[in-house]
Amino acid sequence: MIAVVDFGGGNLGSLVSALERRNAEFIVTDDPGVVASARAAILPGDGAFEATMEALRHRGLDEAVRATIAEGRPFLGICVGMQILYEGSEEHGRHAGLGVFAGRISRFTDAPRVPHMGWNELTFVADHPFVRGIPSGSYAYFLHSYRADVDAATLATANHGGDFAAIVARDNVMATQFHPEKSQATGAALLDNFIALSGASLGETLRA
Repeated sequence: MIAVVDFGGGNLGSLVSALERRNAEFIVTDDPGVVASARAAILPGDGAFEATMEALRHRGLDEAVRATIAEGRPFLGICVGMQILYEGSEEHGRHAGLGVFAGRISRFTDAPRVPHMGWNELTFVADHPFVRGIPSGSYAYFLHSYRADVDAATLATANHGGDFAAIVARDNVMATQFHPEKSQATGAALLDNFIALSGASLGETLRA
């Protein structure tokens, strides 16, 4: 079963609908014990970095996410759920993240407009089972004002006043700066890949 982490924020509705369309077995939960024992976990994000980290810490979900990752179970971070995997962010000050990936999240500086909102093209620079079958030139839907630099963890870049990391992964940890649940065929393929990697059985959708 996949645990969809409910920290009191995040874009749960559209993600739940996307998982239901895939007939994936999942549970929406704010219980750190459920997250820590699930076969895989997804952390959707919507909002500010600091508020997200504080909400996770308040519920003990930060340690549940760490346990999922440390034990090698598939983990997917979406939007701010990707950003909190880094060492920190410069959004409204300097704030610590989970430190799974090196580097800090910073605001767009040379972009034509901020926030970066709408469809943008992906350029793949590395391979991973999470992105198998998705070609360079595919489009995804973005909505964000802060971004991660391109580095060794980057699987795909997008350009908005310069290249930034659009998809990152290392081993069992995968993340997208964009919203796969809103990215039509590209997002559907990514979610299908993640479900396959999670080993989650198809069947009845569970809620909590």
